[in-house]
Amino acid sequence: MKIRNQAELTALYEKPQDGIKYDSPELVLMQSIADKDYFKAISFFREKRQFSENPPAVDTPWGRFEGIDQIREFAESFVSRFEADGLTIQAMFQTRSGGRSVTEVVLNFVKGDVIDQVPMFVVADLGSQGTLEEVRLYCYFSFVPGLTPYRKPLFIPAHLEMGDPGLMTGAVREYYTALHHMPSVDVERILRCMHPDCVFGGYGLYNGNEPEKGMEALRRVYTNMSSYIPEKVGMRYETLIDDGVTGVIEWVHVISNKGREEIGRLAMSGIAAYMRGEDGRLISIRICDYAWREKEIDWSKTGTTLEEAKKVHAVEVFPAGCGRKSQDIL
Repeated sequence: MKIRNQAELTALYEKPQDGIKYDSPELVLMQSIADKDYFKAISFFREKRQFSENPPAVDTPWGRFEGIDQIREFAESFVSRFEADGLTIQAMFQTRSGGRSVTEVVLNFVKGDVIDQVPMFVVADLGSQGTLEEVRLYCYFSFVPGLTPYRKPLFIPAHLEMGDPGLMTGAVREYYTALHHMPSVDVERILRCMHPDCVFGGYGLYNGNEPEKGMEALRRVYTNMSSYIPEKVGMRYETLIDDGVTGVIEWVHVISNKGREEIGRLAMSGIAAYMRGEDGRLISIRICDYAWREKEIDWSKTGTTLEEAKKVHAVEVFPAGCGRKSQDIL
């Protein structure tokens, strides 16, 4: 069967990461959906979470499903949501740490005699005895028919400040300190924590072009980012899943007045994986978000309004010393 649309994840990375646990609950959940074994899919969830009265949930770019009945609806409608006849799954990367597991997969949707590939992060909050308490899916909006590019923040921060890089380790900590903390981005410091062959990308469609690879290409990428980070767009990470090789971060944006008024940015949820090479420097950066697609949002499909979205995670300015205390102690 011919691949009509190839995912960057399979084009840029020749083979799956070694050591993937194929019996990890979030991966078995997705495989059960592909096999149309919906009883097995929902068997990973209990009526309530272990330490709260809250129901289990699956959060997707097209909606949130809470409780067993809605999770069954999610499972049964998953393939048809992508207007496909069938599905096979290829696991590419996996990161497990601190009661969470993340598997980065390529979903091969069968549509007649062709396959359309969709790269996706599958993030799981693990319960006891192999259960799942919450699963969060991330993929680029254009892969999902009819989806508009708005992902309301999934997390409510305790305070609207950039994340503390002291919570991270090694190259991931160095990267975030250099990129996301005031007063400005240090592009050269970012490049020093990257391997010369670091690959940037993985969550779009492969267009046949060479990836952004090599120091000069990466310098262009991060020089462009420095035009709006951190003065206009801040990053608050809400989960950190780091196994010592890969650090996966779920974040929410915090947007300053300048970010909203001058460049039209809105706070949304996103995710990224930062993989270290043998020398400890970053060898791969894989990001999935809807940055810079705000002008394409169809607000009739979001359940909110533009004015309401502008108020989410909004600050007037970021303090000049934001993050400096954390940086100084590294």
